[in-house]
Amino acid sequence: MTYLEVLQQVKKKQMSSVFLLYGSEDYFIQNLKKQITKEVLADNMENLSTYDLEEISIQEVIADVETYPFFGEKKLIIASNPGFLKAKPTKLPFEHELDILQRYLESPVDYSILVIIAPYEKIDERKKISKVLKKNATVAVCEPIKDYELTKWIKNIAGQLKVTIEDDAYEVFETELSANLHLLESELMKIAMYVGENGIITKPIAEDLIAHTVNGSSLRLVDAVMERNLHKAIAIYKDLEKMKEEPIALIGLLAFQFRVILRVKLLSAKGYNQRQLEKQISAHPYVIKIALKREKQFPVEKLQDVIDKLANADATMKQGKMDKELAFELLLYDLVQAS
Repeated sequence: MTYLEVLQQVKKKQMSSVFLLYGSEDYFIQNLKKQITKEVLADNMENLSTYDLEEISIQEVIADVETYPFFGEKKLIIASNPGFLKAKPTKLPFEHELDILQRYLESPVDYSILVIIAPYEKIDERKKISKVLKKNATVAVCEPIKDYELTKWIKNIAGQLKVTIEDDAYEVFETELSANLHLLESELMKIAMYVGENGIITKPIAEDLIAHTVNGSSLRLVDAVMERNLHKAIAIYKDLEKMKEEPIALIGLLAFQFRVILRVKLLSAKGYNQRQLEKQISAHPYVIKIALKREKQFPVEKLQDVIDKLANADATMKQGKMDKELAFELLLYDLVQAS
């Protein structure tokens, strides 16, 4: 089942005796864990036990699961890192007796909820224990969201916070935070407090209040250069300076962005679509999406000229011919003029 399907099931109090949460999207795993805990225990945290299966055996966990709760009617046991579900299990100083887990899965007690958390991209579904889990447990697949789903998730979180995001502000969140759902929720909560219930998040508000990331800022820096807005470019550079980013490293980020734009332009001319470009170029899908918009504004020769200017500035800094900060500001002026 998907994350959303299991979440809806839990919210309706349709509880399974055993849950398996697996996948590499920690935001989904943590949300499900929080919701299950809330529905099973309410405020009775004395009946919660957590275990790391890299430190304790599954048979010891099952022994706890089968022990009747001292307080309340239900107990919740959360066991993380079941390496025995991976194709190559983690080597441990003890053995997991999986036959005990299998017997429990086939006949669970009614006073305990067992949640097994496997924060792995994949589990080995060929294994007997994996098949038994899929048959007897509620399995939530917590995969990272796809690039095309990002706007929907931002809108979903905004809806929960009772705020509205203007269309052109979505790009700010996508550029800066990409598909990091923990960060998206955290930043949206902060901005929602600022605009208030039923408030509207505009692009200027998002740009002013969002916690900027280095990669996101490098994308904005390219935008400022393309807009021929030197003041904006310098302001973004000063923000990056506060984040302790070195001018040489920033040249590397800018060079990466412009190289991606150049490759997208050349491959697009050969008929490559966005999906094919994502397979061909080692960059985040959102970077490809932005590059597809940008490449139309540059002829190939201009992109090659920009990349040459970046290479020359890099050499100037590394050879100590000029103060790095001054050299970077002159580079920005040069790029703005060139574009």
